[in-house]
Amino acid sequence: MPPQPNLKLAILALGLGSFAIGTSEFAAMGLLPWYASDLAITEPQAGHVISAYALGVVVGAPITSIIGARLPRRRYLAALIAVYGVMNLLAAVLPGYGTLVFTRFLAGLPHGGYLGVAMLFAADALPKEQRAKGVTQVLLGLTIANIAGVPLAGVLGQGMGWRWGFALPGVLALIAGWLILRLAPRVGANAKANPMAELKALKNPAVMLTLAVGAVGCGGVFAVYSYLSAAMLATTNPPSWAVAALLSAFGVGMTLGSIIAAKLTIRLGEFKAAFVLMVFMALTQGLASLAVGNWILMIASSFIVGVGASMAVPLQTRLMEVAGEAQSMAAAMNHAAFNAANALGPWLAGMALAAGWGWSSSGLVGVGLSLAGMVMLAIAWWQARASGQAFEDYPARA
Repeated sequence: MPPQPNLKLAILALGLGSFAIGTSEFAAMGLLPWYASDLAITEPQAGHVISAYALGVVVGAPITSIIGARLPRRRYLAALIAVYGVMNLLAAVLPGYGTLVFTRFLAGLPHGGYLGVAMLFAADALPKEQRAKGVTQVLLGLTIANIAGVPLAGVLGQGMGWRWGFALPGVLALIAGWLILRLAPRVGANAKANPMAELKALKNPAVMLTLAVGAVGCGGVFAVYSYLSAAMLATTNPPSWAVAALLSAFGVGMTLGSIIAAKLTIRLGEFKAAFVLMVFMALTQGLASLAVGNWILMIASSFIVGVGASMAVPLQTRLMEVAGEAQSMAAAMNHAAFNAANALGPWLAGMALAAGWGWSSSGLVGVGLSLAGMVMLAIAWWQARASGQAFEDYPARA
């Protein structure tokens, strides 16, 4: 997409939508102890609320990509984020555990389609070798949400009730939808687009292996983070501000990690950058396991786990190179892959908790998933080399 006069404002509007999504997705993890208590369910059962949202993203990503293939991007993005806002507001006001699980599933449906197309919107405005920066501009909305939005939702949840943690991003999402309609360039629909052609991305081994790296390897981040606030409250006696600090530290780490990941991807190439980040993730998750029981160390571990949670940058950049004409599907499925990790990680960590392995077990689950991700990354690298594809598009720069 060529640069437009109002492109910067449009990207800010898209970033607000990303901010709303990041606040809602990660606030559900930070608020877990409060809605578990209010709804009289166990922490592993409360983890199903997180997994339901992640499942919605996995289901919704291909569907929204097919539906939106021929739609003008401005209206498509505005509609997706508006639906997201409505579903969050319903989660905030409707009673019952089953209803919360269902509305969180519905909220997840537009997640992948929105973020995938929003990243393409930003990336297409930049030169090819700088695409990672375009991806980062949109992803920063997610990471900044973890600095400001998620801690604010946590404070609201502690002081006014956990439902406010879903109402806040719901309102922000509706505002983002209105701003996108007002500010985004009015680009016509692509009449030549073939919605079913988007499905070709799912037949591409390079695409599917890249998605598998994210789906498996990033599960460790969510295994740790989903139960971090609950572990702090269960194993320590922290001051009232400690949970908000824990959540904010993760967000600061994510923001820093996204910037580092973009630089690594440009300098080293997608595979080398992904490998470095995967090793770092495994180390940080092991440290998070050791930190349980000391609230100061747990805040510090939250920060370093956040720094490692930036695999989306090299993997999304890789997908842009191998997806061909199915860019929207590949971008949306990247978020589906990360939310598959978001379902897998808490589920496995919840099983470990239910088996009586203790709060430290979530970090050990995380290490295992990161190691499995390294195996998937090696397979993806081997496939790229065997197929003769260019798998290091951005050589090291001095």
